[in-house]
Amino acid sequence: MAIELVLDPPRGVAPVRLGMTLEEAVEAVSGWGTPRVFGPFAHDPSMDFDIELDGVGFQALLERDERVTAVELWWPGEGRVSTTRVLLEGDDVFTTPADEILERAAARGWTVDASNPERPFIPGVTLAFTRETSQEVPRDRHGLPTYFTSVLVGDENYE
Repeated sequence: MAIELVLDPPRGVAPVRLGMTLEEAVEAVSGWGTPRVFGPFAHDPSMDFDIELDGVGFQALLERDERVTAVELWWPGEGRVSTTRVLLEGDDVFTTPADEILERAAARGWTVDASNPERPFIPGVTLAFTRETSQEVPRDRHGLPTYFTSVLVGDENYE
């Protein structure tokens, strides 16, 4: 089953919206299967749940007030192809070269902070990307993976 996960910064990743309770978020993804819920723990009151969609990891973080504070998505891994697409303004985050994603974000008027090229982010929206992996993947002339390996959507004040 092909699924398109549309990044909607700073509101979330449909059908999970920032600010939802755990119950609301789990219900929103129930058509995909049963997510695994973790926490709260005695030393850490935060919680999260994750579910896999044809190899793409989907994780909702509940770090304050038992409400969704961010959603993070993970690429399927080296050599794996997925029917699930993670879209930002029509571009698939895991199959479009990372540099193109960042160039298009800047063209939209978003401020791109690439001071750490392995973990660029767009403050204020909030989008945070990862290009880190120990796997054998295509790399650019600077040795960075050509494609992003994860993306996080948070609210305007997410840290």
